[in-house]
Amino acid sequence: MPIKNNYQTPKIAIIGSGFAGISAAAYLAKNGYEVDVYEKNATIGGRARQLETDNGYVFDMGPSWYWMPDVFEKFFNDFGYKAKDFYELELLDPGFSVVYGQNEVMDIPADFKALCDTFDAIEPGSAVKLKQFLEEAAYKYKIGIEKLVYKPGLSLLEFADPDLIKGVFKLQVFTSFSSHVKKYFKNPKLIALMEFPVLFLGATPEDTPALYSLMNYAGLKLGTWYPKGGFGKVILAMKTVAEKNGAKFYLNESVSELKIEGKRIKGLISSTKKEEYNGIIAAADYHHVEEKLLGDNYRNYGEKYWNKRILAPSCLIFYLGVKRKTECLGHHTLFFDENLKQHAIEIYKEPQWPTKPLFYVCCPSKTDTTVAPEGHENLFVLMPLATNVVDNDTLREKYFAIIMDRLENYTGVQIRKYIDYKSSYCVNDFVTDYNAYKGNAYGLANTLMQTANLKPSLKNNKIENIFYAGQLTVPGPGVPPSIISGHVAAIQLIKYFNETYERNI
Repeated sequence: MPIKNNYQTPKIAIIGSGFAGISAAAYLAKNGYEVDVYEKNATIGGRARQLETDNGYVFDMGPSWYWMPDVFEKFFNDFGYKAKDFYELELLDPGFSVVYGQNEVMDIPADFKALCDTFDAIEPGSAVKLKQFLEEAAYKYKIGIEKLVYKPGLSLLEFADPDLIKGVFKLQVFTSFSSHVKKYFKNPKLIALMEFPVLFLGATPEDTPALYSLMNYAGLKLGTWYPKGGFGKVILAMKTVAEKNGAKFYLNESVSELKIEGKRIKGLISSTKKEEYNGIIAAADYHHVEEKLLGDNYRNYGEKYWNKRILAPSCLIFYLGVKRKTECLGHHTLFFDENLKQHAIEIYKEPQWPTKPLFYVCCPSKTDTTVAPEGHENLFVLMPLATNVVDNDTLREKYFAIIMDRLENYTGVQIRKYIDYKSSYCVNDFVTDYNAYKGNAYGLANTLMQTANLKPSLKNNKIENIFYAGQLTVPGPGVPPSIISGHVAAIQLIKYFNETYERNI
């Protein structure tokens, strides 16, 4: 949707350089707009920043699962490129491992037949059920990723689409994810495996629509991939695409005020300058933009609304450099050796630090020699956590000890003896670095009442020329949805300018 002929080239500011912000910048720049991206931190990427240490470690600070490769590929294809033009992808095999106990480990093979054999070995006859489950999930994935996620969520008429109308019941928006999984599987290990992706979608499996079994299709059929060099390479690749189309990036440049006249934003004030703009895409934290940059007169939603939102988790993360190898760990390992339901309750129902936490360990040095010195290991350890809880060093160290006791017991390695780099990241850091509402890490929960048009609107209802992008608006949390969010917001801003042109000729 290019700019109409003879229309003065609009100048656009994008606030935030995470996946959504860079995506929006690239699409707007491609369509001929003058685009400036403002990033408050010293490096781009938002939650997908990288941490490089003086002693040779490179940590992905946030995302570490490369699922839905078709969404990344579509982004690069839209600009005449392929992902492989910028970084190398490797299919992980096993894609990930699930630890149920000291001697109970389930590896998830990349080969689907081998996965079926694994299921049958745990629950006889479950391979047939898995195929049926994933056939349904494949349909949801096709409709969800090709149709639903590209809807801006501004009108119910968007759903007057033959495929959506025909498949409304097959999408299972009103069915519980938990009950859907238990229709197919009885073994607790298989149930935990199938339910794990929704732990990061922001609600218990009982409160998540069965639509999101599309995540199982993504993980079990499309595979788990790894971009060599880490997610920072993906961010740099997208930034390169945006810059090749003319977008400019400004780092250490926080936006402190938006200048508004009537129903339009006229410009902004940053930490170093004042600048006039014809439009804004706010890809920073939605609540922060509303509260701090727009204020009560221009925001879509008041504090009462936000306080009722159900947020996806925050998390406690440790970045560890280890001076030896940990042979028992693969690239991705999920520690489900405690009760998933109890941990979920302590995230969503009774917010608190968990009694017996589940956690996840990423060891990219198993796949990539560039992220740790030779003979060393790069460990990213993550524990899902309720938002808005008290966060201090004492609590972080308490849970570090809990996690490391179990990790060392599992690996047979006294990891703490060999650590030569350690840092942590938690609720307070999400607030400081990203202005994250209540310290959330993953955005807004994908509950039924917070799906599609029921999410915070990507359009400001009081100001014509500002649109929102990112994990607190459509289509929702996760890296692929954030890339899509930036694209959808860009389309809506272009549409606004073209309609303004039509009115003025």
